[in-house]
This record gives sequence, structure tokens and C-alpha cells, in this order.
Amino acid sequence: MAITTSRESAVKNAQTGTGKYEELLKNCKELEPIPTAVAHPCEATALAGAIEAGDLGLIKPIVVGPIAKLQEVAKSAGIDLRNIEIVNAPHSVAAAAKAVALVREGKAELLMKGSLHTDELMSAVVSREGGLRTGRRLSHVFVMDVPTYHKVLIVTDGAINIAPTLEDKVDICQNAIDLAISLGREKPKVAILCAVETVNSKMQATLDAAALCKMAERGQIKGGILDGPLAFDNAISRDAAKTKGIQSEVAGDPDILLAPDLEAGNILAKQLSFLANADSAGLVLGAKVPIILTSRADSVRSRIASCAVAMLAAHARRQSTIIR
Repeated sequence: MAITTSRESAVKNAQTGTGKYEELLKNCKELEPIPTAVAHPCEATALAGAIEAGDLGLIKPIVVGPIAKLQEVAKSAGIDLRNIEIVNAPHSVAAAAKAVALVREGKAELLMKGSLHTDELMSAVVSREGGLRTGRRLSHVFVMDVPTYHKVLIVTDGAINIAPTLEDKVDICQNAIDLAISLGREKPKVAILCAVETVNSKMQATLDAAALCKMAERGQIKGGILDGPLAFDNAISRDAAKTKGIQSEVAGDPDILLAPDLEAGNILAKQLSFLANADSAGLVLGAKVPIILTSRADSVRSRIASCAVAMLAAHARRQSTIIR
């Protein structure tokens, strides 16, 4: 079956779910599409995702990959590439390197993963020669539309930093705060998750949580309201927090859930997806530009949401003096 990529079908595909992602799309309506290097989208779903985001006016895709293969995929899937810029690259590794180069040359302000392996793309991103490193630690965010929660929820880090140190968590937290601000949150609330809500010297995550809160008080983390350690129940539920005698601006209303490690963050995000029917958009932050991480298993809505979030972040960067 051919994949339709007209603007009308893209809008229809985007307009499902609980409405939280649709609010993001409204915020994008008056903004200029962002030039985006799409690395090796050599499968129908990956190519269609980029083209549909272009049809919605979120990005201006620059497709990087083997031209013959891209044309073959487009033809078999009914995707129109006539008005799309294509940059030839013979294979996935070369496509990743070329896409990163387009960013470094200022020809693209976003980087998007196509159908290549994530490690192929990230190897080009973190390359010491020609990569997109900054002084910030790279971190991943799931931007989630959870039907049972009252606003978009950011979960970090569930994909990059396996066992983050306190210093790593500072950057992970700051990356997420900066993103939340670009999505319209004036003072994002950060719940620092642990197994318990009290500081325990035998549980390093609780010590890190307490330190992060003090660092925020002293201006080492800027722009957010932090609280922790918080167990998941009293982070999400104000009633649970009251039952345990916790007085907190964050409890029951977090914008960001900061996980203690990758395993906890990844499990949490996937539980929300598969048990609570949440949609999730994925970005990598901390590089010179936001990086859109998509998967073959992603829904059209999730792919479009990832591009919308990245677009808002890119426009915020244009207007900001934040150094990453």
C-alpha cells in the first residue's frame, strides 16, 4: 500500500490522541520550517516521516543517502521527492557523517535519524573531529503524552547515560529544563526520582537528588524548580505526597522526571507507553543542535511530535544566548 504524504493526510495523522501534542503543533503554526539534515532514511517509514513533517511546515528536510535507493523507496511507497533536496552519500556511515557536516556548515539546524542504526549516527555526532560536541553532556529525553497526566511530561535520561554521575545529572537536568522552557514552560518543575523520598547515605541516588536541589538554589542549575528525592508516587500524585507529609511545589505537577539511571528512565518511559498508552517523542540534547531520534516502530503522530518539539527547540536557540 502506498504511503500518502500530502499536507492533508499529514495533518489528519497528527490530529489524534489526547490533544497535548496538538497544542505543540499549534505553537509551531506561525514559525518558519527548520532546515533539517535527515540521515539515511532508506525505508518507507523513515522517509515518509521526514516528508510528512515537511508537509506540516515543521522542517525543511535535506535528505542524505544513496540517491538510487532513496528514489526506489520513494517510488514503491508513493512518496513524492520532486521538491526535496537530496544529498548523495553511498552508505549509512557516510550519510551520518555528511548530515553532521551539513549542520556544521550551517546548512541545517536540526539533525534527524533515518533508518540507520542509532550508534552510527551518534558516532558521527560525538566525533572529536567534525562532530557536534559542546561543553554539555549529551542526554536523551522522551517527551510523552500520557493520557492519565494533565500535561506533556519529559522523562530523562533513558537512552544515553547508563550510570550518570552527579555532574552528568547537572547537564541532563539543565538540558531538559532548557527544552521545557522552549516548549512554553516558564519555570519547569523537575521531580528527581528515587526509590524513596528521604535522603539515605546508602542510596547514592538520594544523595545526588539532595545535591542537585542545593545546586539549583545556588544557581548551578538554572531556570527550573527542583525537588527530590521523590518516589514516583509522590512525584506524580499530590495526594500521595500529602499522605507522606511532603510539602512541595513539584509534587503532583512535574514537567520533568529525572531518572536515577538509564535503566530506570528507559523502563519508566516504556511502561508509560505500553501500560498507559502514552505516545513518546524522542530527542537528544546537549549537542550543537537538537537531534531527532525516530524508530521504525514509531507512529506517525510520534514522528511528527518529535519534529515539532525539535522545531520549537531550534527556534528557541535562535532567540537565546544559551551555550550548549
